[in-house]
Amino acid sequence: MNIHLRIAALVALLLPLCVRAQEGRELPPGFHRLSLTVEGVQRTGFYYAPEKAKTAPTPVVFVFHGHGGSAFAAGRSFAMHRHWPEAISVCLQGLNTPGRLTDPEGKKSGWQGRVGDQGDRDLKFFDATLAHLKAGYQVDAKRIFSTGHSNGGGFTYLLWAARPQVFAAMAPSAAAAARKQEVPLTPKPAMHIAGTQDPLVKYAWQQMAMETVKKVNGCVTEGKPWATDCTIYPSPTGTPFIAFIHQGTHKFPDEAPPLIARFFKEQAAAIKEDKPATPAP
Repeated sequence: MNIHLRIAALVALLLPLCVRAQEGRELPPGFHRLSLTVEGVQRTGFYYAPEKAKTAPTPVVFVFHGHGGSAFAAGRSFAMHRHWPEAISVCLQGLNTPGRLTDPEGKKSGWQGRVGDQGDRDLKFFDATLAHLKAGYQVDAKRIFSTGHSNGGGFTYLLWAARPQVFAAMAPSAAAAARKQEVPLTPKPAMHIAGTQDPLVKYAWQQMAMETVKKVNGCVTEGKPWATDCTIYPSPTGTPFIAFIHQGTHKFPDEAPPLIARFFKEQAAAIKEDKPATPAP
């Protein structure tokens, strides 16, 4: 066995042990473990909630790990609790799931790829988690967001299709599901993160996904710079699209989390509140 195969085997052996060790340790202040039974199956994760979330309407950001990943690893890499500490941020743990591009036997954790797959167990887990948060916190129902990388980005696209009324904006990374959703997408502000050298989810596939989103969102004008490597395509319907194109591979870029948080904050600020009309004198 060559050195690369030995390293890969060692990582595969140690990763589950590291995840279990992380799950057993005490969480920092503001963080909470999540354990819900959904159709007889225990589903887990964790979330961060600011103190004001008990008494004031608070945005929520859902974060989904990639295939073979973990909620804790996603929490570290996305770090929404740092970039948007005023929001509740939720990292959920997937179950062993067959992958479309790797792991066809489903030995690693992941998320359903289509509506109806796996008995919709992950959609039901999402629904149960949101209901749990609403029962314990003042969730701002107009400001709920989703992001995720790779398989987690694909699940973000699936949530967009299956639960469009729930979300204010989406930010999938390294995913191409938008181009082949059985359930059509509805217009919604979105950011897509793509690496031009991605060897797994080919950049050409992601380009097609981004073109699909621009068409759905009615982005008829030329794009303009929004941040480094980011182009925003405005929409007359108030559903802009941001293409975040980096020159990297499939790896989630370190510069993405603060930009995702910025995008979500901008969309949260753009939402108009429903206020009762002022009575006539």
